[in-house]
Amino acid sequence: MSILSRFSLLLVAAIAAAAPAWAQQVGTATAVNPTSESTPPGGTTGPLQVGAHIVHNEQIHTTATGTAQLLFTDKSSMSIAPNTNIVIDQYVYDPNAQKGHMLVSLAKGALRFVGGELSHSGDAVITTSAATIGIRGGTATIIQGPKGTEVIDHFGIITIHNSAGTFVLRRPDFKVLIVNSHTLPSEAVRVGSDETAFYQQYIMSQNGQHGGVPGLKSANLGHCAIGPLQGSNCPPTAWTPNDIGELDAFQILNDAVHFGTDQITPPGQPETSLLAWGA
Repeated sequence: MSILSRFSLLLVAAIAAAAPAWAQQVGTATAVNPTSESTPPGGTTGPLQVGAHIVHNEQIHTTATGTAQLLFTDKSSMSIAPNTNIVIDQYVYDPNAQKGHMLVSLAKGALRFVGGELSHSGDAVITTSAATIGIRGGTATIIQGPKGTEVIDHFGIITIHNSAGTFVLRRPDFKVLIVNSHTLPSEAVRVGSDETAFYQQYIMSQNGQHGGVPGLKSANLGHCAIGPLQGSNCPPTAWTPNDIGELDAFQILNDAVHFGTDQITPPGQPETSLLAWGA
């Protein structure tokens, strides 16, 4: 073997070994409750910690007691429920042009996505075994269970596509079920208050957890009304849509971390939930 050939092989090997360190950072873990794990491309699986850099093609896994919240560079956020597996398949974002695209695979479990800049143009996409789900200018909860994919539209326009065709969900607080990749979504139905309460609590920090920030005190947001009696542990501003109807990703992350710490008893799991089917 020539010296040039040997040098080329060594160079390729060095690049491959260094690939995980060169991986593009796409976001940050802003809250993590045990046990949650991540596997960077070409790396080994290890505990996910608050403040950890999330990179392109990284796998995130939560156990029965784990939840995580990710904040992406375009200000999108993702709250990941227990017993959930996702992969950040693609993420490209140009902050100057405020354009790019995101593709995340949900293998099982549940997540809530709050759109940032990428969702303005409909370039935020979640895929499951049953469908490709595009989220434009809004927020959605997506649940992947053994009997299909459930999509809940909290706000915005949700485009669902598979081999059976394309369905657009535009009604806030409505949901559809996609049984498999060859079947159109079911007729949209209103989400019950019990199901909304369940997922609100299920995806956030649980009673006694602190989101990976030791010393974080409990915050009862129920008393956080505007006025002289407002508690000292309340968020600085209420979680409300801004002038163009988008949800503030930073505020929902802040509220989500505090909401579940030493909070109310979680509501019961609704019978209609895909998670009730053993997701």
